[in-house]
Amino acid sequence: MAVAPKSSAPKSSRVTFIILRHMRRPILVLITVYAVSMVGWTLIPVIDEDGKRSTLSFFHAFYFLTYTVTTTGFGELPSAFTEAQRMWGIVSLYAGVIAWFYALGSIVGLVQNPDFRQAMAERQFAKRVARVTEPFVIVCGYGNTGALLTRGLSEAGMSVVVIDSEDRRIRTAILREYRSEVFGLCADARVPEHLTEAGLLKANCRAVVALTQDEEVNLKIAVTARLLNPAAWVVTQSTSEVYEETLATLGENVHIIDPFQTYAKYLGAIIGSPALHTLNQWLAGTEGATLDHVIEPPHGTWILCGYGRMGRWLHEALELQDIEVVVIEPHPDPARERPAGMIVGRANQANLLKAGIERAAGIVVATDHDSDNLSILLNARALNPEIFCVVRQNKYRNQIVFQAAEADFIMMPSLTGARRMLFLLIAPLLKTLFESLRATEAAPDDRRLAETIGRLEATVGGSQPRIWTVEGGETACAAMRRIVDEGHVVTLDLLLRDPAERTRHLACVPLVLKSGEQVEILPDLGRPVRPGDQILFCGSPQAYRLLDATLHNDYTLRYLITGRDEPRGWVMQWLSRRYGWEESHGPVAEA
Repeated sequence: MAVAPKSSAPKSSRVTFIILRHMRRPILVLITVYAVSMVGWTLIPVIDEDGKRSTLSFFHAFYFLTYTVTTTGFGELPSAFTEAQRMWGIVSLYAGVIAWFYALGSIVGLVQNPDFRQAMAERQFAKRVARVTEPFVIVCGYGNTGALLTRGLSEAGMSVVVIDSEDRRIRTAILREYRSEVFGLCADARVPEHLTEAGLLKANCRAVVALTQDEEVNLKIAVTARLLNPAAWVVTQSTSEVYEETLATLGENVHIIDPFQTYAKYLGAIIGSPALHTLNQWLAGTEGATLDHVIEPPHGTWILCGYGRMGRWLHEALELQDIEVVVIEPHPDPARERPAGMIVGRANQANLLKAGIERAAGIVVATDHDSDNLSILLNARALNPEIFCVVRQNKYRNQIVFQAAEADFIMMPSLTGARRMLFLLIAPLLKTLFESLRATEAAPDDRRLAETIGRLEATVGGSQPRIWTVEGGETACAAMRRIVDEGHVVTLDLLLRDPAERTRHLACVPLVLKSGEQVEILPDLGRPVRPGDQILFCGSPQAYRLLDATLHNDYTLRYLITGRDEPRGWVMQWLSRRYGWEESHGPVAEA
């Protein structure tokens, strides 16, 4: 197994180099002026009140220059100056003022120097990241997808380190209110030094997510992260087949997300299994999504407007559902085979009528431009008010306009990609659950799907769900490991008891349990849990907090397992051992 290299301390050599390079001449000027002035003061003779001749020491000379530069003015020390000394004082003071003005001007210029400000920002950023002890994720690129992913990770309680080349985006990321801490650095994520400053070499760096608008940059980030920290996951968004093939050669722990392909699968789920789509929307926390509200798209002929990369995935997903599809595309790719019956041209009213809009059951609008998509949507509704509309939204800032258009489904590639990455990072076993429920692309497991929805609805209810993964490692489940080592059997049933009322269960459902290579979907509550198991839970936010506290508290976990509320203080523990209270302290509740 690959092990992450040890983290190194933040480097400050660049800051020191810039200061020395910029302030070298002013410092030399100050040193020269003070050195010449002090030598002059020690050479000019002093005549005291008795007429004796002497000279100032270097200390007295430095002391005089020091208090005069602050304009304090303690007088002529240690005795009254001669005319020669006063003349030399005038020269020294004016030369010192000029040297200090020159030095202060250089300091102001240094503070305003873009290189120095960038170096200072990187140094402070690296120090703050170095103090992070919890698992965190590095997000490279704070566009639509990056911002949505950062928000989701923050809501899940995970710290995020953001790198973006635009200062405006970094300021936005820092100023937004997040539940967990978010760090931001304006820099080029392709530079390995910036990734190391962001904590790539730290053992608690869980993943590096490459979401810049340039897929070549994403590839460079992925390669750098894979080589410098093989233990960290690499997640990148790609819509190019060429880059996907290269990324696939990087080996394990590299995950490539194609938002177009992902949404095409979602569309297939919407049509083939509306209940599966409803479950997905509810788990994702979509506003207004409930388990008892299922929208079933109509069957019949569908019209697909746009046959780019996303359009091709959508066309394949619709055909898997045995749906007849009519494609409208103004600029078909001559290198690719055209689907049968394709209409070449813009999706205006004439071509929509030619495609049979009046008799069509649904329309999917998937061009690259939001204005075109809205225009096509309005034309389709005007020609067939009852048609089922699925429309693509490219820019997140246009959300209010698309909501006003009242489409049946809005597909946003950035949101789709962000959700897929979020689930991958905080709940990787969720993919296993959906693969099991889907069974095949066209034939979902309706029995298990109904059982899953029924248990979630009965246990969690209509509250906002939260999904999380419990990984039974040394740190995460130290209390459970100690209980098991004592010979106790920890079952899911006991683990999910409410610490405030042991006879009551938490509003929480175990969805997937992975023990070694064995995976169980909807495991039985009587199933023993062992250290090292991975468990995917779905429950209320309160259930998450209580379960997390239980797994980190020996006394709470022991009370749930044994039913005895054991003493916690040192004195009470001594008394219980001295008088044998451990056998009778607290009632033993029935499991």
